[in-house]
This record gives sequence, C-alpha cells and structure tokens, in this order.
Amino acid sequence: MDARIINIDPEILGGTPVFNGTRVPIKNLFDYLESGESIDYFLDDFSGVQREQVIQLFEMSQRLIETSSNIIHENLA
Repeated sequence: MDARIINIDPEILGGTPVFNGTRVPIKNLFDYLESGESIDYFLDDFSGVQREQVIQLFEMSQRLIETSSNIIHENLA
C-alpha cells in the first residue's frame, strides 16, 4: 500500500481530499462518525478504503491537533 493517506488532485472530485487510491472523500468518514455510525459500517459501504488508512488518518489528525495546540499555547503566552 502507498504510504500516503490522503490524495488531493484537481482531477479527482475537483480536488476534494480523498483516501489515497480511491474516490472516497475523507469527509465521508467524519460524516459517518458524526451520525453515530461505526468505522466498520463505513468500511462496509466504502470497500476501497482500508482499515489501516482510517487508523493512519486518525493518527495524523491527532498529531495535527497536538501541534496546533502547542502553536496556539505558544502564541497566547
């Protein structure tokens, strides 16, 4: 599997961020979770997305939040 998690290509859904190797928007995962659906349900509906991609996306999101929090706290001090 390609190490990239997200693909942004103007030729794919007009540049909407998608799971790499698919045409499945990243936002779809968050929409499913927001509506109370499970990751398994999402993966059943979008079989092109691998569980590892979802896990890596969450890990990336966590790192971004932690980094952003540090930047915000540094600017507030």
